[in-house]
Amino acid sequence: MKFYAIKKGRKPGIYTNWPEAKKQVEGFSGAVYKGFTTKKEAELFINQDKKNIKVSDDAIIVYTDGGSRNTGNISGGHVKSNDKAAWAYLINDHSKIYEDSAGEYGVTNNKMELTALIAALKKLEELNKKESEILIISDSKYLINAITLGWMNGWKKRGWKKSDGTVPANVELWKEMSSILPSFSNLQIKWTKGHANNDGNNLVDELLNKTMDRM
Repeated sequence: MKFYAIKKGRKPGIYTNWPEAKKQVEGFSGAVYKGFTTKKEAELFINQDKKNIKVSDDAIIVYTDGGSRNTGNISGGHVKSNDKAAWAYLINDHSKIYEDSAGEYGVTNNKMELTALIAALKKLEELNKKESEILIISDSKYLINAITLGWMNGWKKRGWKKSDGTVPANVELWKEMSSILPSFSNLQIKWTKGHANNDGNNLVDELLNKTMDRM
């Protein structure tokens, strides 16, 4: 069975009948909808932007970011071997700040987004913070959707294949991510608009750009 999540349409909701779901979006300006194989994924899709993530004053706030100076195809899929890319993270553990950044040539922005979060999680493990309350803030919907909408878990269940049988991009990093994330007992992840008024996000963006400047 397929579940059709209508986030914006004539009558938002979850449908199991495509002709009925189609009526809600066809000709509707700005319609937002997607098909899923499980009801839970459909519910997450509808509720993800409504969810008001709350954390206590004790929470560790983590900003991660990735970027590339892609001179090839701007979609990010056709980088040239000499294109610069970099990642960065900033961990704000109250009075203690930890940050890191590194670069790589000829890779996509998405790979750097993934690498940034993995590096931050490994640092948190090193700091013995796996039981701490942690909020990850990222401007990458690619990263957040794959984790919060169950895409990563779906790939894993299918032997690291997408529903069409193809292998997800950056699959080795996704495998690493899937082995690290479950060890954190109180972790949430939140999207923020990039290059806006979020100081933490702007800082990690500045860090990775300095890294690319030095490359």
